[in-house]
This record gives sequence, C-alpha cells and structure tokens, in this order.
Amino acid sequence: SSDWPYFGGTRAFTRYAPLDQIDRTNVARLRVAWRRPGIDASFTRPFPELEPSGYLRATPILIDGVLYASNAVGLVEAFDPGTGETIWLQRPRLPTLEGVAGRGVHGVAFWSDGSADRRIFSFRNRFLYALDAATGEPIAGFGDSGRVDLTPAGANSARGGASPIVVNDVIVVAGVVDGAGDSGVRWRNSAPENVRGFDARTGELRWTFHVVPRPGEFGADTWSADSLDVSGDLGSWCCLSADPDLGTVYVPLTAPTAAYYGGHRPGDNLFSNSLVALNAATGERVWHFQMVHHDLWEYDTVGPPTLGEITVDGRRIRAVMQPSKTGFLYVFDRATGEPVWPIEERPVLPSTVPGEQASPTQPFPTRPPPFAHQGVSEEDLIDFTAELEEEARAVASRFVIGPIFTPPTVVSEEPGGTDGTLALPGSWGSGNWNTGAFDPETGFYYAFSHVVPRVYRLADASGEEDAEMTFFSPNRDAPYLDGIPLIKPPWGRITAIDLNRGELAWRVANGRGLRDHPSLRGLDLPPLGIASRPVALVTATLLFLGEGGNVFGGIQENMWGSAFRAYDKATGTVVWETELPAGTTGGPMTYLHEGRQYVVVPVGGRDHPAEWVALALP
Repeated sequence: SSDWPYFGGTRAFTRYAPLDQIDRTNVARLRVAWRRPGIDASFTRPFPELEPSGYLRATPILIDGVLYASNAVGLVEAFDPGTGETIWLQRPRLPTLEGVAGRGVHGVAFWSDGSADRRIFSFRNRFLYALDAATGEPIAGFGDSGRVDLTPAGANSARGGASPIVVNDVIVVAGVVDGAGDSGVRWRNSAPENVRGFDARTGELRWTFHVVPRPGEFGADTWSADSLDVSGDLGSWCCLSADPDLGTVYVPLTAPTAAYYGGHRPGDNLFSNSLVALNAATGERVWHFQMVHHDLWEYDTVGPPTLGEITVDGRRIRAVMQPSKTGFLYVFDRATGEPVWPIEERPVLPSTVPGEQASPTQPFPTRPPPFAHQGVSEEDLIDFTAELEEEARAVASRFVIGPIFTPPTVVSEEPGGTDGTLALPGSWGSGNWNTGAFDPETGFYYAFSHVVPRVYRLADASGEEDAEMTFFSPNRDAPYLDGIPLIKPPWGRITAIDLNRGELAWRVANGRGLRDHPSLRGLDLPPLGIASRPVALVTATLLFLGEGGNVFGGIQENMWGSAFRAYDKATGTVVWETELPAGTTGGPMTYLHEGRQYVVVPVGGRDHPAEWVALALP
C-alpha cells in the first residue's frame, strides 16, 4: 500500500513502507520536490506576534491521496502530496491571537464507517477534535460541536498525547495533564493521567483505565503507605499502537510521581514504567509488564510499542516490541504478554537514602542484548588524550558511579561526600519516543540510542516549612569537558537487531559528532555520533535517518545536525546523505503519488522556522 494511515506508518507503528522506487542505485539523485511551512501563512500573516515552535514533531498521514498533519500550533492542515499546496485548514473557533496560539503534536488519526463519513481526529490544547476529512469542518454531532474537553476531574487543564488512535469504533486517548508537575522534583497530588476510550461517532466517553489503580483495583497493593491518593502523575505521552484483529491497544506508561525519590510511595508502583495491553472496546486490562519497579531515574516506558511477526526457533510469533529508556528492548507475544525470551529478575544496588525503599531486583531481558550503553565505570570515561582522560577521572571522582539502576544519592559536603550519582542512561534515557522501526521483511528492529548521562542528586528538604517530601532532587545534566561529553562515544548510534534470533546484526554511529572540536583536532577518529532524537524510516532497501534538531534541552547546542542519510538497511553502510534546511524534528514518512515516491521530513530549529520538506527523484 502507498498510504501512510497513521503517524507511525500503520497502527502497528513499524515506521515501514514496502516502497522501492527509491533504492541504493538512485537515492543519490533525490532532490527537494516541495517545501511547506509548519504553519500556513494565513495564520501567521494576521498575527506577526505569533511565535510557533520550531519543534515540528508532526509526521503527516496519507489517506486517499491527501496528506493531513497537525501544524506547529496544533491546527490540522490538509495538503496535496504532489505539490504541498493547501487543500483545507482547520479554523480556530476564535479568530484571535489567543485562538490561533497552541502547540503541535506528533500525529492525527483517521476513521471511516465505510461510507461517506470520513473523519480526522486530532488533539489541540485540551480538546479532542473530529473534523470532516473532505472539508476540515467540525463534525457537529461529535461532542460539543465537534470537540470533547479532555480535562479530567481535579485538573485545571489537559493536553493530548502524541496522537489519538482509533481501534474499530473507539478513539483511545492518552496524554499528560498540564501543570501536573516537573518529573518529580518537589510536588505531589497531581491529577491522574488516565487512558480513556471515546465513541468515534458521538464522542461519548466509553471507558477509563486508571493508570494508578484505585483502591480495590488490580495493582493497588503495589502502592503502600496510602500513596495512591497522591501519586497521579504517570501517563502515556507518546505513541500508542493497536492490533484491530485482537481488539487490543498497547499503552506504554511513564515514571511515577516524584521519579527520583520514592520514600513516600513504597512498592513497585503499578502501572508506572509498564506496557499495558487493553481491550479497546472496554478498557479492561488484558496483560501488562513492568519494565522498572519503583522507578528512581525517570526511566519511562515511552517509545512506541511496535507490532510485527517474527520466527523464533521455527515458531511464528505475533510480537510486540517495547523499547525503554533503559536501553533494553522487551519482546512479548502480543496476545498473551508472554516474553519471547526469558526476562530475569536480577539483584540491583540498594539505595542509601534514608526512608527510601528501592526495589531489590529489576527485570533484565536475556535477549536481545541492550541496544545502548548502560552504567558508568572508569573504563567508560573519555580517553582520547592523556589530558582528557585525567580531567575526566577527576570530574567523575566527585560522583557515585556504577551499573545500570545505581540509585540517586544525597549530596554531601562532608569529607568523603559526593555530589550525587552519575548515571547512564540518564533521565533522557537511551531510547525515547524516536526509537525504533521494524522491517517485516527481515525481522530486523532498528533502535536509535544516545549517550546523555545525568547527575541524580537528592537534597534534604525536611527542615523546610512547605516541604512536600523528605528529599527533593535538584538534578542536573552531566558535566562536560570544554563541550566534550564525559563518556566515550559513539554519542548517537543506530542498532539493527535480528529479532528472529534475538541478536544484534550491526551497529553504527549516526553523524560525525564533535571531531572538529579544538581538543580533538589532529586525532584519527571515526564518526562519533550525534546525541539527539532522530526518527528512522524503513523502506524496501533503505533506512533513512536524520541527526535531530537543536530545539530541545538535554544536549550541548552543537550535539545536533542538519544531515539526512540513507543507510543500507542490511549492513548499516551509508549510501547517501544530504543537508536539510534544519535538523530533523519528527519522523519521516514515504508514499507513492501518481507513480512517484516521496519522502517527507519535518524539520525546524531555534533559528529556523518549522517546515515539511519533501524529497523525490527528478
């Protein structure tokens, strides 16, 4: 099929298309076919003070010869796939600056009842919208004149997640409550970020799944000390997938309230850091698996659950593959939740923080191997020159270091005290919403990972009048050595995993990295990789991947790039690269239109307006 019906490719979220017009032999001839601004000029012209974000995450969908996408302020635009020209625009209810201002999301969803009723569903600010796919007009019989307010009870506002997903006649909505918190620094009592199902025809709420169980529900006993009532902040802010035949939607969930100190929430804390399979018609839990117990690192299960068929020891398995910020890829039978390979509970280091009750074990997949660097040791420190090695060891000596799941520590200025725990992965994770992609032809899963360590520091807050918990976490990014990361490269890489065997197939750095840094000049260095958030696209022969933009925090400003490459998907060899107008900010997609294959890439930056760039052969 040449359609791209969901922002992850299909609801299986493979980020794959079987197209082969663009291949190894001609990819070098790709040229820009059209460019479209991330927000139509009819919105920006009347409001020159409007400041749309350069972080355009929206991957367009293609339905019946029309591209649809959420623009830089969250309004849906429909445009021609051959020229990029406007077909229709979603109009805000208020033709004012306040009415136009908003934030974009990753994707939109399509639904049809098989007749002329064809709808585009989208998130914008706190609303779920239903639009006529032909005109962009609101569906009058859906909710309140075409929209449903998603603000849950107890919250001031809300915003949708990456995209709604439609399973049969149910729109499944997950997201984040605005103002819920800041990843667990010093707050409690945020509103729950529950998963909900709405009727695709009427917008009526059909069901609610409590991501933090209510008293008496399954999992409630994993929150001790009456912590259920104050632990609302966990949710699914990215990338749902679904199997319509099974009627199942797969929901990856984030870290719990106060992600770095959990003394007030003893227990494993379900359903934080879990993949949950739900019956899309009823919202009932089918199965779940928790990747991190009692999270202390903000190790969200945040990447897309990817569905595909693999063959293991002669047995055909309908699998779901779930990446984690930990750098592990967990693989399950998607109908039963049974791990394809054993996942072992292994002992991990205890916490030294008073009042903290860290989990004594964590789940470790036996296959496949991790797709990312895990833990920090002296051997991991940069050593390109004697001077850099000496400086790196001196910096690292101020911190607690150790294997993955080394807990945060309390800052101490006493003799022998430390400045916290230097951990890898950090709270940015190794894999994030951008990982990964799956090739159903070969059974290869492609995972992008980055090396962004984090310093986990806890400080005593017990003496403060408004202290909400005993400790709070003034965490910070890991130190750099004059702009050079403390940990050895590659700082960004793509890993191909053969899921028929549970083994790594190949692994290469993505991007040149900092080879031109003054301290590294004259050294014979390989590509060092870019520590950013690029998204892969897989086709019949190629793997497309950018370098990521400079529009989000957590990395040095020079840890991004505007290159866009095509790799041989079988070997990881770069067969082509070009420079785009700015760094990639969202997932690329591809389609055929009138016999011509296009690749569309969202780009943008702090100093470059958001836009979609379409590439095609001459």
